[in-house]
Amino acid sequence: MTALDPAALPEEPETSRAERLARLYTFIGRCDPWLRALGLAWLTPIWRALAGDNPRGQMREIWRLAVVPLLAIAGFLRVWGTLAPKVQTSLGAVPGPVQVWEQAQALHADAKAEAAKEAAFYAKQEERNAALVAEGKADKVKTRAYTGKPTYYEQILTSIRTVFTGFLLATLVAVPLGIAAGLSPTANAAINPLVQVFKPVSPLAWLPIVTMVVSATYDGGEGGMAKSFLVSSVTVMLCSLWPTLINTSLGVASIDRDLVNVGKVLKLSAWTKITRLVLPSALPLIFTGLRLSLGVGWMVLIAAEMLAQNPGLGKFVWDEFQNGSSDSLARIMVAVLTIGIIGFLLDRVMFTLQTVFTFSAQR
Repeated sequence: MTALDPAALPEEPETSRAERLARLYTFIGRCDPWLRALGLAWLTPIWRALAGDNPRGQMREIWRLAVVPLLAIAGFLRVWGTLAPKVQTSLGAVPGPVQVWEQAQALHADAKAEAAKEAAFYAKQEERNAALVAEGKADKVKTRAYTGKPTYYEQILTSIRTVFTGFLLATLVAVPLGIAAGLSPTANAAINPLVQVFKPVSPLAWLPIVTMVVSATYDGGEGGMAKSFLVSSVTVMLCSLWPTLINTSLGVASIDRDLVNVGKVLKLSAWTKITRLVLPSALPLIFTGLRLSLGVGWMVLIAAEMLAQNPGLGKFVWDEFQNGSSDSLARIMVAVLTIGIIGFLLDRVMFTLQTVFTFSAQR
């Protein structure tokens, strides 16, 4: 049996460069809607330029989507750093970017130190309990929760939990009411006056009412939600449900009348008509309302936490304002930037969900 000569074997056909580029461009095109949803649209022209797709035209897009925003941020930081020392307050000059960054690092260091204290507390408690068990005194074993001050990161998580609780409550109220208002002119006539009256009400007006109602009806109990958390969440709900309600009503009322007629011809039940015909057609506007509601809720949350003393970012800002130390202004600026960045990320999350559920790739 003779060995095969590799040179005699037929060569496998190689994929042409044009086909590889076509597949690459297709992949980039599929990724582009997701990059836009995540706020990373500037990556698409970079990929296209590296793939050789009209590099000059892609450079213009890179300039518009990446370089111009970076220059704007750099210009803002330069103006901020120049003007801040010239503005004097009772606590000293307004902090510039360098001072704010230093306080951000200080807050991070404080969080690490507090985490170390908590770990040491639980380790010591476990050691003490183990010694009691070894001595036959298991009845004296006690487990206590750490009661140190919340770290900056824990306050951020508290605010996020609060706003999503209020946002979920608002969605559960607003979407059914919006569907009813969109499907029935009578329901719309009944709901619309309430929307017009309560939509402009400030959270500062809602908060005392919510506080009194919660205090009278909810005792918290052991292991239950804190009253301050519930007050902040309900206040967020009352202020943020209106954009979702209005947009849901508009989306349902503007669906194609042919779909409504099809439902009548097929004699679909009300539930089937809503879930199979109404909601899929109205989803784009519903998600627009949800994005607006979440943004409103995040803005309302800070004021609600300040007054309700819910241990989140609002309380952090209030405590620093009351503290009046030389670092307080810089720490408040850290909180302001944190609130803005989280608000942007929340909007991106909602836009990504809208892209997934409505198959929409447009801004």
